[in-house]
Amino acid sequence: MIILGIGGILGDTASAILKDGRLVAAIEESKLVRRRTHWGGRGDLPEHSIAACLELAGATAADVDAVAIVRPIPDSDFHLKLRAQFPHSRLLVAEHHRAHAASAYFPSPFDDATVLTFDRSGDFRCGSRWTAHCTEITLDQEQYFPDSLGDLYGRATELLGFTSNVDEHKVQWLSAAGDDRYCDLFLEVLHLSDNGPRVDRSFFTTERLTHGGFGARFYERLGLRDGAAVPDSMRPHLAAGIQRAVETAVIRMAGNCRNLCLAGGLGLNALLVSALEKRFGPANVFVQPVSGNAGTAIGAVLDAWHGAMRQEQRVALDTLSLGPAFTAAQTKEALENCKLRFRYLLTEEEIIETAVAQLSENKIVAWMHGRMEFGSRALGNRSILASPRDPYSAENLNIFIKHREPFRKFAASVPAERAAEFFEVGANAKFLSTVGRVKPEYREKFAAAILAGDLVRVHTVDRAENPLYWRLLQAAGKTTGLPVVYNTSFNLFGEPLVCTPRDAVRSFYSSGIDAMFIGHFFLQK
Repeated sequence: MIILGIGGILGDTASAILKDGRLVAAIEESKLVRRRTHWGGRGDLPEHSIAACLELAGATAADVDAVAIVRPIPDSDFHLKLRAQFPHSRLLVAEHHRAHAASAYFPSPFDDATVLTFDRSGDFRCGSRWTAHCTEITLDQEQYFPDSLGDLYGRATELLGFTSNVDEHKVQWLSAAGDDRYCDLFLEVLHLSDNGPRVDRSFFTTERLTHGGFGARFYERLGLRDGAAVPDSMRPHLAAGIQRAVETAVIRMAGNCRNLCLAGGLGLNALLVSALEKRFGPANVFVQPVSGNAGTAIGAVLDAWHGAMRQEQRVALDTLSLGPAFTAAQTKEALENCKLRFRYLLTEEEIIETAVAQLSENKIVAWMHGRMEFGSRALGNRSILASPRDPYSAENLNIFIKHREPFRKFAASVPAERAAEFFEVGANAKFLSTVGRVKPEYREKFAAAILAGDLVRVHTVDRAENPLYWRLLQAAGKTTGLPVVYNTSFNLFGEPLVCTPRDAVRSFYSSGIDAMFIGHFFLQK
């Protein structure tokens, strides 16, 4: 049985395929067309990701038993295009927040859970709470726009000088350096109750199209002239205020649940996930690692599998390496077409030995192996790596390569079985969905990656899930004493993660990266 899921049609479009009860492919359209499709996409059929998923599944359109689409969908002939392309398939439609909920609960380790979903305004809804048991999820409560946690977070993003629907992740990392002085103000704006937030519109004005639309009442509470730019000294504290207020709201809406699952755009907020783990216990929280609209493609196939297809077998999300991989012949062709010199490393042992030598010399290394990750986070297949022993690693990665703000820290990848030696972190660290804490004796060694106090982004690497990257970490540990490598996503120019060897070459030669590994191919500048 083959089920194709299509989610995020009007923004962050993605496709996924479930084949005989196993998730075999999931790819965002933006990674294939090399442009972002955030909010404002035309709602076209994601032809590239559909074709790539079918190829990875070893299937054709005629083999697809069902196509599950997630609302909202364009008011056009979209369904007719699907019918024409998949004439033998059953067409199913999933509500937006149900797809979010399905994507979070069904891959979770729980048989009973409370499921929360939050985004800006998916299908006019902006939040929901569900009760899940075995293979059933039942809606308990919904929130509707404009009483939206996601919308308020987006407005705060604009207030701080960033771009909403794109830069919310910057606000959460900026918040780590702030205090709680504005938390009560944002809680007053949210006006929380047991039924969720009811946003106080008196803090906004419809006459201002910038600065998040905040009005005179809000600026007065900040002690600023109406419409004035937020001073740099105030920005971390405002970021902390919206961050803590949203955390408070989500915890209150979760209630006294035993197990909690989370999805929707807010699920990408690692500090929020950490706050939930602290409240309910790390073993009792599961967040969908691709929580945004793209992740609803997974929710669509799982909802169809358990709903329309009435299957009871749960589907595990063991890996996010669900995109395309490239053969040695394909890589060689791309490199030779670009007239590049390279070394071909014959064995994996030689790859690891060469990479460790580069890292030991404090070189910045691009690392492209295996199948591309689904989602925005690099998990060791499309990564830029640096040694934690390099005192200039933060400056080199953030300023000279990624060209981003210094408060945006990179992750520390560590073998899962050795993570407890250095960090305190839960299971959601496997997909970089939460933050951990550095143990006191290692704070100085990992100072470049610390957000504030002892907070750090931790990526735990499982040997079975990513054996080559795990072996690299272990080899680094034998050489340096630290089986830890700093990891950030391999992408530049505001683009998604690199996908093909040609994408990798373009980013490599347009940046300060020193060396690059694409499979067995090794390139240096």
